[in-house]
Amino acid sequence: MGIFRKVHFLPCGNQSVVAALLWENKGIQGNIPQGIWYFAQENGKGIVIRMGKGKGWEKENCCGCQACKDICPAGAIHMYMDGEGFLYPETDEGKCTGCGLCESVCPLKNNSRGSGQELYFGMQAKDDRTRYSSSSGGMFPLLASEVLKKQGVVYGAGYGSRMEVLHKSARNSGQLEGIKRTKYVQSSLDGIYREIQRELEQGHQVLFCGTPCQAQALRLFLGGKDEGLILVDLICYGVASPGIWGDYVKYLERRYKGKMKNFSFRDKRNRDNGHTCSFMIDDREEALPLYQDVFSRMYAGNYSIRPSCHCCRFCKTERSSDFTIGDFWGIEKVRPGFDDGMGNSLVIVHTKKAEELWKELKKETRWFACQKEDVLQPRLQTPTMAAKRRGLFMKAYERLPFSLFINLVGGWKQGRRAKKVL
Repeated sequence: MGIFRKVHFLPCGNQSVVAALLWENKGIQGNIPQGIWYFAQENGKGIVIRMGKGKGWEKENCCGCQACKDICPAGAIHMYMDGEGFLYPETDEGKCTGCGLCESVCPLKNNSRGSGQELYFGMQAKDDRTRYSSSSGGMFPLLASEVLKKQGVVYGAGYGSRMEVLHKSARNSGQLEGIKRTKYVQSSLDGIYREIQRELEQGHQVLFCGTPCQAQALRLFLGGKDEGLILVDLICYGVASPGIWGDYVKYLERRYKGKMKNFSFRDKRNRDNGHTCSFMIDDREEALPLYQDVFSRMYAGNYSIRPSCHCCRFCKTERSSDFTIGDFWGIEKVRPGFDDGMGNSLVIVHTKKAEELWKELKKETRWFACQKEDVLQPRLQTPTMAAKRRGLFMKAYERLPFSLFINLVGGWKQGRRAKKVL
């Protein structure tokens, strides 16, 4: 039998589905009949490959939350980046004990259930600095500040040393600045689930803010031991490719001849509800309309979004988090005159815990109550549709030098859509 040069796995039911097999340098995709066992050798070590029924690997069945990696007691799972720049789990079957913990924390296999008694509010933080530092109306900074007052820990998406997007903790107001504002890129949660678990076991209050699939994964990971957790998920359009983002950062650094220190997707300097983006290269700041930024246009045009986002199970108002927050689209129809161009938040309260906390925060906000039918924006009803030319887009990304790729797709007419979506 030949040698398998590389083996990629994705968890699927009670099986492991082979994502890709490179055998004697020839790519093989597809299924081996259920019950048949193949043995491969890699560096002299035996690996068991177990295949099941179905259509082979389907990327839309993995949201890249990394909970399966964090919970694996055998350390059998690690993440690899595919050609589109997204992370997927890879399992070493030689280490796998078949315990099934990876499947128990998968948010796409264990979907969320809401309370069915959701409360809906529109709000703005009264403090202009708080609202300015937020992508929307300032709900996240208010929640975070409340937790920090109680010596708690806040987790949200920020930038790493190479401008990669990853979840990180904040224990004071200075650290909190780094995890404010929207990042349209999928964040890495490597090690974060276990870190939050330890914080809760030590009696600390924890606020976690992330995408709905990340929030559901955390809820499942903790297995009900989440008394001190305040779980916040976002009204999510979808997450963009971390690989494309990393290449875009390098592209801008070469173009502007410096090192990028920050990128704001929602800069409010023009009082346009954050429809300006800005970034720091060394000590120079650049700003432009969001719909003119090529990365934002790729995202808003639905080209660079993760496959699983296009069949998202969380596009609904009923969720297992405590709060759902995001932009209040259509607020001018619900409450004319409320919008002043500096951002508004829609807040959905799901639990009694959240209701009590919201009562404490109301005094720091301008707010109004509304009904479910007032807030049903598209991403609370249906997933984002993939662009018709997404396949062509990704082929170009995988095959072309990035500078040539960016010049090519930068000419695609997506400015108007980006302005509408973002």
